[in-house]
Amino acid sequence: MSYHGPDILAELEAKIIEKQGDLEAWFASKRAGLNMPIYGSVDIRDAHWKVAVVDANQYPAGFNNLREGDIGAHLRAAIGDLRHVHIWPESHTRNIAYQENIDALSTLLENEGYAVTHGILEIKPGAPVSHQGAVPDIILLNNDLTDGPLPNLGVPVLPPPEMGWYQRRKSGHFSAAQPFMNEVAALLEIDPWLISTHWFVSEDKCLERETCLTLLAAEVDEFISNLQIKYDQYGIEGKPTLFVKNDAGTYGLGILEITSGEELLNLSNRKMNKLTYGKGGADAEDFLIQEGVPSALSWDDMVVEPVAYCANGRVGGWFYRANAKKGEMTNLNSPSSVFLDPSQIDDIAIQSRRNHWHMLVAEIAMLAMAVEAESFS
Repeated sequence: MSYHGPDILAELEAKIIEKQGDLEAWFASKRAGLNMPIYGSVDIRDAHWKVAVVDANQYPAGFNNLREGDIGAHLRAAIGDLRHVHIWPESHTRNIAYQENIDALSTLLENEGYAVTHGILEIKPGAPVSHQGAVPDIILLNNDLTDGPLPNLGVPVLPPPEMGWYQRRKSGHFSAAQPFMNEVAALLEIDPWLISTHWFVSEDKCLERETCLTLLAAEVDEFISNLQIKYDQYGIEGKPTLFVKNDAGTYGLGILEITSGEELLNLSNRKMNKLTYGKGGADAEDFLIQEGVPSALSWDDMVVEPVAYCANGRVGGWFYRANAKKGEMTNLNSPSSVFLDPSQIDDIAIQSRRNHWHMLVAEIAMLAMAVEAESFS
């Protein structure tokens, strides 16, 4: 399916540039009242007629894909004048790309003057964790804690372990983000839908219960009908598509694309099993049903989506997830993906979009992440 519509973001770009001072003041006031996340990353989809963060990761694992930027300086601003930073990684360190991520993050921190160690440490009751006898000043968590919370390690831990997927929900992030998006939309005098996605949550293993699934299918059809009204309002050609995701963090697993409630009713056993299987073998129970945003950005015959890496609540680096085998609506996060540095995409329009709309929604997401963490503390 192909999607076509006006390039609303290009038409409004002058407005976001004109309001830059107001936006900077707004962000400064919001950040002043929050503990900004030490780091995080977001996946962004740009359809030309809207731009939205579609996923927000508190424990980013792609630092090896960054080639330039000032994320190191932002990390220093968040960590301060400590000496020893210990990175607590995922347990699946035989994954080569993940190990490259840890190495890249270590190098970033070392370049900022920190002594850096990494690895899962032995926990002894009543004593702080240590690495080769040295107690770190801070533990930088790079483990999404799908399996459960960490015990008290005796030293400060950031990001907060409470943000682990054992209790965090994707829907919680989008709920926290919406008030900020509404305020920015009012400041820019635009429709909030142009910088967000609509969504709802199916709870309590509804997909596995026939009566519940029938009701859910009807809800999906109503949801799509409401999106179609938006498409008609803005002159967008193409049928709205939804993504069904594990609300507790999929790690790229089990994402289903649907265009009707009937598709839910007729799910094959294979698709159902893939959808309900979570990271580490845990069964998914609640599902985020989210408006799909096509990617109108392309380069070298590949569909691309920007990924922003942030520290201390500010964007500090970018890369593009690119895929020649995927379409403009489908999830690009697959083995066929490649990662491009912004310098590899010689497109002034994409660069301008990144500096304005993409930066805007990424830094709103960091505000939302701060609110999420506050809600758990």
